Amino acid sequence: MAEQDIKKYAYKNIFSLSVVQFEKACVFNKPEQVDAYSIYWIQKGKGTYNIDFESYDFQDNILFFLSPGQVFSIDTEKINTAYKITFVRDFYCIQTHDKEVACNGVLFNNVYKTPFVKPCKSDTQKLQLILEGLIEEFKTSEAAQYDMLQTYLKQFIIHAVRVQKEHHTIKKDEETKLFKDFSVLVEQNFKTLHTVTEYANRLGLSPKSLTKHFNKIGNQTPSDFIKNRIILEAKRQLIYSNDSVKQIAYKLGFNDAAYFTRFFKKATLKSPLQFKKEY
Repeated sequence: MAEQDIKKYAYKNIFSLSVVQFEKACVFNKPEQVDAYSIYWIQKGKGTYNIDFESYDFQDNILFFLSPGQVFSIDTEKINTAYKITFVRDFYCIQTHDKEVACNGVLFNNVYKTPFVKPCKSDTQKLQLILEGLIEEFKTSEAAQYDMLQTYLKQFIIHAVRVQKEHHTIKKDEETKLFKDFSVLVEQNFKTLHTVTEYANRLGLSPKSLTKHFNKIGNQTPSDFIKNRIILEAKRQLIYSNDSVKQIAYKLGFNDAAYFTRFFKKATLKSPLQFKKEY
């Protein structure tokens, strides 16, 4: 997307809304690491996006949500109407509001196979009204602007959560909570804890019991979940840092760089240096 084709509203450097209204083909192959929470709403358009090294096709009226640290790139896109909302943790913290709107694990860091949310006609109208109110609020300079902007963002996220839940039903709340608790633990500790036993102990379960719970909701095994998170971070570090393979291995909890290389190659079929060279 060319900068001159985007109208941007911003509150300081912590919250912004970009509006895209044009029809133009775009190809952008260089991956970029997301540095803020981002919500994309493609109202009219189609294309192929890469999110954390996975490719996704889309066409018309979809929302998707990115968290800081994720890798995003555009293979192709032809956009007529789109919105992009970005905000930093200090403006609206996903973890703090999780119990209230259940967005962590539903929208950001979601537990579903697809990162997209597809609203119906009535949902689209509601979301559009929220964005129109948001744009009007960006134009004001009143003392309560911060609170009002945050309120509109919260409304947008709550409604998106409701849309997603209507179309995706997870079998049991208990299993969903366990998966979320496990995923949060992994996110906080994957650089130092690498075994299922260590996480199961923290959750008050046996490794076997934790694996059974995963099987019930059709997800990958706990071991694969941990491994995939480590590999994802390794890929990010190989592309976006100047650290050596040895330094990256050490940061990810591997004392032996040769073992880390074997671990990475077994998962990706490429050595760390081969992967880095390709990107």
